[in-house]
Amino acid sequence: MSTTPKTNYLRLAVQVLLVGLLLFGGWRGYHWIVNSKPEQKRIKPALPIPMVRVIRAEKEDAVIHVQGQGTVKPWREIQLVPQVGGKVVWISPSLVDGGAFQKGQTLVRLDQEDYRLAVTLAEAQIKNSESALQLLEQEALAARREWELLHANDGDKGASPPPLVVKEPQLAAARASLEADKADLKKALLQLKRTEISVPFDGRVSQKSVDAGQYVSPGQVLAVLHSIEAVQISVPLADEELRWFNVPGFTQKGGEGSLAEIQARVAGRDMVWQGRVDRSEGEMDETTRTVRVVVRVDDPYATTPPLVPGLFVHVDIQGNILPDAVNIPRSALREGDTVWIATPEGAMHFQQVEVSRISEQGVWVTQGLNSGDLVVTSPMKAPTDGMKIRLHEGQNKGGAVIPIPSNQTEGGQS
Repeated sequence: MSTTPKTNYLRLAVQVLLVGLLLFGGWRGYHWIVNSKPEQKRIKPALPIPMVRVIRAEKEDAVIHVQGQGTVKPWREIQLVPQVGGKVVWISPSLVDGGAFQKGQTLVRLDQEDYRLAVTLAEAQIKNSESALQLLEQEALAARREWELLHANDGDKGASPPPLVVKEPQLAAARASLEADKADLKKALLQLKRTEISVPFDGRVSQKSVDAGQYVSPGQVLAVLHSIEAVQISVPLADEELRWFNVPGFTQKGGEGSLAEIQARVAGRDMVWQGRVDRSEGEMDETTRTVRVVVRVDDPYATTPPLVPGLFVHVDIQGNILPDAVNIPRSALREGDTVWIATPEGAMHFQQVEVSRISEQGVWVTQGLNSGDLVVTSPMKAPTDGMKIRLHEGQNKGGAVIPIPSNQTEGGQS
């Protein structure tokens, strides 16, 4: 069946009308949705408040400790040498590397036969000289009497016989010869005594270089020995450090040096000895610009294990007292000798301080901090004076809590 033009026109008009109704309905629906949506309020996000750790400042009369290290050395060390030569016929069992000996103990004995013969000859020579002197004395006495008889009738009764007549020159020579012979005897006895070699202190053997049967000459080194009454430790320290403790002859004219504690690990054990500053070595090292301070430790072999020479030790010198000082960690000292202080209002304040000493113990502050101040120890990227802060949740060191206003939360402010 065919359609007429009028029918086609009506159909097209209906389609256009339907499309227009759909478009109008969509537009009205969009506006209704947009107009019915509640209005959103803009909220400015709050900046996060940094979390910090603090310590409580406490003023105290602080004892300054100066730290150093050094190697233990003997207080006295000598080379054992003979004063006479001869064959070694006996060596003490103590004369071994590390052996201990007593004061006056014979360590080496040389062959004494030649020296005993020298003593015998010297004794015989003395007897011969004594006999010759006695003979001359009798001859001189006889000559004097004879001269007096010959000149008894002379007018000058007070005159003395000439020296040659009474043998005065011969007597003087005989007496001098006798004294020389006695000196030879003393020398022979002294050399005989020196065949037994000992030392005047208790000690230990560092190195032995002689044995029985060996011929030794005067001055030849037989062993190296050191005393055990004390040891010394030479500790290099910066010149500025010496102002904090007493060094006899360097920082003070008289009196005792400061106490020192020596620490070392020996035979798997942590050992501690007590010592005292004895002196300085009197000159500054040109390369390192340090001064060597000598610490003395008495009776180092009283402990087991002992404080032996050659041991590398840590030395803690107890120095002078620094009054009204506050100790803070190095991390708490900021650029320009400034510290950050947490206020009770939850803010951070920059405080200028006076630093007296920086060491392994921390920083000693003498001006700018009071007891009870809360010093911030945490690092911060861009700190400002007066900025808001809050304590770390686990912060309890020093027993202080900074009040935080009720509208402050961990994430910020709403």
